[in-house]
Amino acid sequence: MTTRQTAVVPIGMERARQRFEHWRSTRPSRRSPIPDALWTAAVAGAQRHGLYATSRALGLDYAALKKRMAAAKDRAAASPTFVDLTPSTRACACVIEIEGPRGGTMRVQVNGVAWPDLVALTRVAWTGAA
Repeated sequence: MTTRQTAVVPIGMERARQRFEHWRSTRPSRRSPIPDALWTAAVAGAQRHGLYATSRALGLDYAALKKRMAAAKDRAAASPTFVDLTPSTRACACVIEIEGPRGGTMRVQVNGVAWPDLVALTRVAWTGAA
């Protein structure tokens, strides 16, 4: 005889689990599609805690969640953000956080650097070439 163990829900995912539970108890029919807001929460949980743990904790199909994660990653990679910096020779103090196309993140704190130098720095960080 086997015993069924309950899934351990990571602390950061408890709110999403409660939202899924509420939706499941109030949906009009058993075949109702999962709302996009819940899928978004599930993808965020999977990015933080992993696919398997999230699918178990939220009671989702592993393959469906994996597909949603891939689609979210493709959308993020397909739409890079553009930041227009007004050229100025004034020095500034700021913190720059850059997320590269492969998902790496770099955070730089600079003091007394001119805007053109910041643009060159971000270009080098983004492309890896001077």
